[in-house]
Amino acid sequence: MIVRIDDPDDPRLEPYRAVRERDLVGRDGLFVAEGRVVLEKAIRAMPEALDSVLVAAHRLDSLADVLAGLPAATPVYAAGQAAMDAVVGFPIHRGVLAVGRRPERDAAALLASMSAQVLVVGLVGVANHDNMGGILRNAAAFGVGAVLLDETCCDPLYRKAIRVSVGAALTTPFARAGDAAAMVTLLQTNGFEVIALSPRGDAELHELTAAPRTAALFGAEGPGLPLDLLDRVRTVRIAMAGGFDSLNVATTSGIVLHSLVSRRAATL
Repeated sequence: MIVRIDDPDDPRLEPYRAVRERDLVGRDGLFVAEGRVVLEKAIRAMPEALDSVLVAAHRLDSLADVLAGLPAATPVYAAGQAAMDAVVGFPIHRGVLAVGRRPERDAAALLASMSAQVLVVGLVGVANHDNMGGILRNAAAFGVGAVLLDETCCDPLYRKAIRVSVGAALTTPFARAGDAAAMVTLLQTNGFEVIALSPRGDAELHELTAAPRTAALFGAEGPGLPLDLLDRVRTVRIAMAGGFDSLNVATTSGIVLHSLVSRRAATL
């Protein structure tokens, strides 16, 4: 449903007002998605969760095929570029925003619903939105069934995290799982072999074959995973040259997930 709006003070545009400021204070159960690719994935994955879309009017024709996937009753607000910039608070060159309702997922129910052969990612203390987005993108690329987050991780549905994930934050199921210890207990209770990435890991990554249900844990850059958690799980390291002992956590997740998926495929 196309609705043309020229007045930046139109109350229907309130969810889009001052986007950057609301990134900091939150949106009361809503999220904002930005850009064509992200919108495409949101429409495919969760069309009923989208409350509305805001586009620059000159982009309507080029977005027609994407917008056709929306439910008929979902409003698409088309505004002039100047009005759109005034509403969001900065020049928005992509010209595409959408507001949606956050999914509510229970970590235990999510794990219990999974198949007998599945790969899960667990994150502890990942507080950087670029890293969060990168990990979610890698998780989607390698077919991860879900991502669990401890209570200290940043928000996967922060606008920048969604953008960096190229929409994977909207397509890969995630759930909070309490603190790190509770997350490991939940995974082990549900039959997952838990492996933890650490420079002091007991095994090399190339030696590892994934169990039918495997969960790979990644910690924040710098502190890494807690020592008491490492004592409870199988620890794994990535061999590096030149005395280097660590990688960016998003890069690490890509290497690990690729290795686990490739080795599993080779045994089938």
